[in-house]
Amino acid sequence: MKNEINPFENAQRQLDIAAEILKLDPGMHAFLREPMRELHVSLPVRMDDGTVKVFKGFRVQYNDARGPCKGGIRFHPEETIDTVRALAAWMTWKCALLDLPLGGGKGGVVCEPKKMSKGELERLSRAYIRQVGRILGPEMDIPAPDVYTDAQIMAWMMDEFSAMQGHNVPGVITGKPLCLGGSCGRSDATARGGMYVIREAAKVLGIDLKGKTAAIQGYGNAGQFAHKLGQELLGLKVVAVSDSRGGIYCEAGLDPEKVMEHKATTGSVMDFPGCTNITNEELLTLDVRVLIPAALENQITEKNASQIRAKILAELANGPTTTDADGILYKNGVFVLPDFLCNAGGVTVSYFEQVQNAYNYYWPIEEVYEKLDKKMTAAFHAMYEMAQAYGVNNRVAAYLVAVSRVAEAVRMRGWV
Repeated sequence: MKNEINPFENAQRQLDIAAEILKLDPGMHAFLREPMRELHVSLPVRMDDGTVKVFKGFRVQYNDARGPCKGGIRFHPEETIDTVRALAAWMTWKCALLDLPLGGGKGGVVCEPKKMSKGELERLSRAYIRQVGRILGPEMDIPAPDVYTDAQIMAWMMDEFSAMQGHNVPGVITGKPLCLGGSCGRSDATARGGMYVIREAAKVLGIDLKGKTAAIQGYGNAGQFAHKLGQELLGLKVVAVSDSRGGIYCEAGLDPEKVMEHKATTGSVMDFPGCTNITNEELLTLDVRVLIPAALENQITEKNASQIRAKILAELANGPTTTDADGILYKNGVFVLPDFLCNAGGVTVSYFEQVQNAYNYYWPIEEVYEKLDKKMTAAFHAMYEMAQAYGVNNRVAAYLVAVSRVAEAVRMRGWV
């Protein structure tokens, strides 16, 4: 599905709805609608063939009233500044909803990482930090991995920043390898956090998830772990998954290990033995109890929202549902777990990584999972109680919680 909707305009519209309900001061509303600062950079990189290619990069620091900015870095051929602005805004609300002492930021580089060698990716990663590093640091802005970036890229970036400072600075970035100050539990944190809030949603809806069907759009890190953990933690039967090439459906259920092995071998989940190939669009409208969009933004719009048959829509992707679609889903009784709640496990464990870096003591994985569960559960109930109190959908309720917390910090600082 072609993404024709401006994601930042979508993020602003979502804020506008919350601002009206909260009766925000017009000055506060105007301030929260825009990024506080952003940096655009040009990154010359020597390619393997000896030529120099100049890449375009961004870093947006949306709001730091509650603490240092936090947010991933994306390497994507279709990256735009409006996408980065939107994601930085959502990170602001996400950190506030989870009650983390952080603000929101995001970064991106327009590139095609799948067509780049390891050496080219390293040189690009270091070039990005040399340009953007002036506004980064544990007390200012702490990046993390996002689309097409990983622990290795974070390691290169941390090393480059440390070289610039003249000493080791592990806390400048999260999502690092364990040997360089990473946290246990970071790799599956986004999906695991999503499973915790799906569990809580099922409780308030009175649904026993064991044996119930689920479909997952997107089969990267979050989608693969959602498949595995949905089965292990919740007893879900995943009957359909998809990636950028297309999807598969099997009524009897899919084995996560076998599907992952097939994708690793062939490059796609498609043509998995014993399954029917389906499109990404068809996957979204399957008759399943839980639908998990874990791909890109703007997948569920006013054009297809009325066809969604799932009872719980758990957004592991950023911005998969448009504002127009939200109203349709709410009217049809679909219980939406909005992205900046559902996928907040990643930033929460990233925050845990920052804390561990700061005092150089690292927690066992069981402690990480326990603390993550408490944070996700508390955030879910803060949202759910707000939804009941105001009679609004879950996304609006999550915004009411988050925006009020950020506005309070802005007000107490005397900015507005």
